[in-house]
Amino acid sequence: MGELVLVRHGQTEWSRVGRHTGRTDLPLTEEGERQAGAVRPMLEDREFALVLTSPLDRAVRTAEFAGLEGADTHPDLVEWDYGAYEGITTAEIHRSTPDWNLWTDGVPPGAKGFPGEGPEQVGARADRVLDHLAPALETGDVVLVAHSHLLRVLTARRLGLPPSGGALFRLDTGSVSTLGTEHGRPVLTSWNRSW
Repeated sequence: MGELVLVRHGQTEWSRVGRHTGRTDLPLTEEGERQAGAVRPMLEDREFALVLTSPLDRAVRTAEFAGLEGADTHPDLVEWDYGAYEGITTAEIHRSTPDWNLWTDGVPPGAKGFPGEGPEQVGARADRVLDHLAPALETGDVVLVAHSHLLRVLTARRLGLPPSGGALFRLDTGSVSTLGTEHGRPVLTSWNRSW
């Protein structure tokens, strides 16, 4: 059984200031490109049975800067659809809804193209990704390049937690994390590493 390697994309202008960035396809900043390039030495000695990225440009470009060749995009690796909260910070949301919590409440629907998702919907997408990569993980390591909240939910699901368990795992831009096994059970082997 291989390791599941998770790479969060490099910094964007919105991630730099804490704005919820779901389906809005922003480019990497210069710092984001540097972060993505700094991932390369952390992965260069590995061979991967499968390389998957989110179809959003910030993830695809991160994979390129990190030297991950032959990547396929997977639609279920896109970030949480933040609906009406797309582009808004948590502090701004709390001004009108002080008790709001993404991990338990989800988000209200937004404009056309931003219907919003709750934790269970994101969890279902994460489960589909885990099912898709399972055969490759039997033969070797698999790497996913995607987004903070999606990767946090995916981690929770891999470890047998509900989607809301993703709240336990902070994930910075340009970071690498790994999930392996111990005695046949999924475990966290490293988290939120960066250069």
